[in-house]
Amino acid sequence: MREAMPRMMMLSLVLLLVFHVSASWAASASVYDNFLQCLNTNTNPSSTQLSNIIYAENNPSYSSVLRAYIRNSRFNTTSTPKPVLIVTPSASSHVQASVVCAKQLGIQLRIRSGGHDYEGLSYWSDQTFIVLDMFNLRTVTVDDIEDSSVWVQAGATLGELYYRISEKSKVHGFPAGICPTVGIGGHISGGGYGNMLRKFGLAVDNVLDAQIVDAKGRLLDRKAMGEDLFWAIKGGGGGSFGVIVAYKLKLVPVPETVTVFQAARTLEENATAIVSRWQEVAPTTDDGLFMRLLLQPGSNTVKATIMAEFLGNADQLVSLLGKQFPELGLKKDDCKEMSWIESVLWWANYDNGTSPDVLLDRNPDHANFLKRKSDYVQTPISKSRLELVWKKMIEIGKIGLVFNPYGGMMSRIPASATPFPHRAGNLFKVQYSVSWGEAGAEAEKNYTTDTRRLFRFMTPFVSKNPRSAFLNYRDLDIGVNKFGNRSYEQGKVYGLKYFNENFDRLVKVKTAVDPANFFRNEQSIPPYPTFNSDPPHPILHLDVNGGSSSKLSMGKLKLVLAPLVFLFISF
Repeated sequence: MREAMPRMMMLSLVLLLVFHVSASWAASASVYDNFLQCLNTNTNPSSTQLSNIIYAENNPSYSSVLRAYIRNSRFNTTSTPKPVLIVTPSASSHVQASVVCAKQLGIQLRIRSGGHDYEGLSYWSDQTFIVLDMFNLRTVTVDDIEDSSVWVQAGATLGELYYRISEKSKVHGFPAGICPTVGIGGHISGGGYGNMLRKFGLAVDNVLDAQIVDAKGRLLDRKAMGEDLFWAIKGGGGGSFGVIVAYKLKLVPVPETVTVFQAARTLEENATAIVSRWQEVAPTTDDGLFMRLLLQPGSNTVKATIMAEFLGNADQLVSLLGKQFPELGLKKDDCKEMSWIESVLWWANYDNGTSPDVLLDRNPDHANFLKRKSDYVQTPISKSRLELVWKKMIEIGKIGLVFNPYGGMMSRIPASATPFPHRAGNLFKVQYSVSWGEAGAEAEKNYTTDTRRLFRFMTPFVSKNPRSAFLNYRDLDIGVNKFGNRSYEQGKVYGLKYFNENFDRLVKVKTAVDPANFFRNEQSIPPYPTFNSDPPHPILHLDVNGGSSSKLSMGKLKLVLAPLVFLFISF
């Protein structure tokens, strides 16, 4: 009897393992067939062969399509959960049908529009999921530059947007990010800031209209969706409310000549005084001047580098900073005058004279291991406290800080105008930044732990109640939603940090447009608790032949398992 028990336990394990493997194999085939059939039913006839926009795990191109827009190598490992399907729509009707079909199959949808997603929430999940990859929806329409507006689809990149604007005009631009490969959909729906935010505000402050596919599969513009939902997708994260298909943006005027400069100082070169004065000047100077400050630890020192852009010429800039920031000692020879599109290339670290054509290079399948976090500073950090920060940075030795100044237009736009609340009262935003090349859990643990150490050390110097964070610098350290009975309470933990007093309004919008919480991720906006039940999971439909039958009969199951059970018993 004692010998029989282990044998029976092992038999049970074998049965479970065989069933799991068979079920996984059959389920994958079944999901593909069912999804494709549903897509054909719910999509208008077109020249697109729908099977060509769906990639299952057995498709030879599956891995390359998945990797193409993974920008954080931490989420490109063998252990990272993978989607059962990748859908790459080439028309808005494909997006609509994908939402309908994912709901019918009871499978979670993750939306990716560029991949600059610090925690990879657009392409991994611990639940069965499909990636809706928007990279084929990349049209930028600048038909009438005199109208000073542009329609841009969610899968276009910032580089493509800037390039198309520059084709039409030398005196128009758009106030968004400096990295050309960032996707429009995630960047704008999460806030979207750049080096003209002090003059023109954020990207979301310059959105005129939008197209979104909602939880019912409807394609809605601003009028159809209503002002509440339109407000929510201008900084509240589109992935909580639907699938952003396109935005209509208001272009901003830029001078024919802008000026840039870069100035670096170490602690031995009076960097502490420079940084101290920067905190006073950068948020209060001329709205057309943006001075980013990078702080990087070295061997027993910290290097402070100011990278700046001024919407004007070098003489004007030198005169301005000569009065406001004499400690910097800026000279005209330190400055470079150029067109706005050339300044886009300068910020992206391209050599002088590089053709704007490089902005069309998406640089796919290029990623680093990285961790990012964020903070807001509302009171200048004193010199004595800065010296403590330098000491801690040198001690840790890996983590860089990036200070991005606010003020100007950022202080004049009310905190409630968009979900992005970090307006008046914030001097600058802090980004904690580290990247590394070594693969493996040990390296990741070391770098992420050190980042959190510096973050904890900065607690006395940053915003409080809440300690605010920037949505587009996703950070799972500040809270995770498990989608259970406490989903609202869990969402409030990170929601208040990202959105402050705007969180509850976002919850109201979510409850109105997606009460079943179909659009969700680990840091999405939850609906109110009365509506917050886990989405229903369908009965698993399996066919051992890889088809799409409605169930797996016990007879077929016995045919699969019987030979293995016989071999085990005989052994």
